[in-house]
Amino acid sequence: MSFKDKATETLGNVAYKITNQKYIMAIKKAFVTLMPVIITGAFAVLIANMVMGTESGLAHFKAFAFLADYQPIMKAIQYATLNFLTIGAVFLIGIELGRINGHQSLFPGILALMSYVSVVPTTLELLVNEKSQLVVDVLARQFSDPKSLFLGMIIAIVSVEIYCKLSKVDKLQIKMPDSVPSNVATSFSALIPSILTVTIVATFGFLFFKVTGIYLYEAVYNIVQRPLESVMQGLPGILILMFVAQFFWVIGIHGNQMVKPIREPLLLASITVNMTAFQEGKEIPNIITMPFWDVYMNIGGSGVTIGLLIAIFIVSKREEMRSIAKLSAGPGVFNINEPVIFGLPVMLNPVMAIPFIITPLITGTIGYIATVTGFAAKAVVMVPWTTPPIINAYLSTAGSIGAVITQIICIIVSVLIYLPFVLIANKTPAVPEDE
Repeated sequence: MSFKDKATETLGNVAYKITNQKYIMAIKKAFVTLMPVIITGAFAVLIANMVMGTESGLAHFKAFAFLADYQPIMKAIQYATLNFLTIGAVFLIGIELGRINGHQSLFPGILALMSYVSVVPTTLELLVNEKSQLVVDVLARQFSDPKSLFLGMIIAIVSVEIYCKLSKVDKLQIKMPDSVPSNVATSFSALIPSILTVTIVATFGFLFFKVTGIYLYEAVYNIVQRPLESVMQGLPGILILMFVAQFFWVIGIHGNQMVKPIREPLLLASITVNMTAFQEGKEIPNIITMPFWDVYMNIGGSGVTIGLLIAIFIVSKREEMRSIAKLSAGPGVFNINEPVIFGLPVMLNPVMAIPFIITPLITGTIGYIATVTGFAAKAVVMVPWTTPPIINAYLSTAGSIGAVITQIICIIVSVLIYLPFVLIANKTPAVPEDE
């Protein structure tokens, strides 16, 4: 076996172990389930501002002024979706991790949610009529929206793991007679492990505050979540993450699946924050979001392969490449590029690996510069990743023409990058079918 084959096999084994690690699997599955919730909230933000908004929407015009009266409907939908993202994530991660550990009921999700609420403060100090008042038994929005997402993920994992281990201890199970229905018996057998689990988690949260003087959510946010957000909001951070994804693609491993556990919590949280700020008329804080990844670094799919397809149509003389490009063009419009990645192929192809890796890094840099300078607006709406180019740039930025122009520039640049490599491929003989 050659060094190249050994290296590929080793990296493949590492990637397999990472992607099949149970906590990563639980997080990935939870965020896949949450995606319709996020997009529903994005739809509400889009309609509330671009249709029912009195300043930038259709309601600005006298003929459509009546639409503003219905804006509370969209705001209620936004509140019910985006402002409860952490709650949904905790519940779903609990369910998914419970299933991985052999518990098929929904109870691990409920347990994770109970444990999470038990460690966050529920007493707030509010200023009412210029007087400070304590309000008890309430859950502040910062504990249900993405600001506390990492704390929620950690508590969900820890609580479900504790519960699953305790539920295997025979002495902690309340055994009911055989005449009792199985669902009732199961509930009683989970009683003591669940009580112990919530008690352990809540006690830890209480002691942490007593010892350190800060709540657990502050520690997790300042030590874990905020540094990660800072790294990801800088250009180097997002380029490194994209490089890792592209590198795994070219050695035959699904790159997006490798980076998803890191990418999804951070980039989905950042677009949720932007949507909330946009809805409230505040300054949009984040440049790097999930739509930024899709609009500037994933045009036509991983590697910005829309540029590769166009380059093939322009200069390729190889019939098999043109045939694959024709088959891949339709899916490519919707950012699905497995046909070209596996059919050309791009993976394990030294010629195509170079542009496949560097193109999204360059287009991402272009998109970042355009956004920082104000030429393109920041993304404020989460659109489905299958939304075609141009449309996704327009919708995700709530109608920024600068973003559309920037994406068109990125497509042109991607074609220019891929062109010389397609010309090189023209001179490379095709592998005979019998080999």
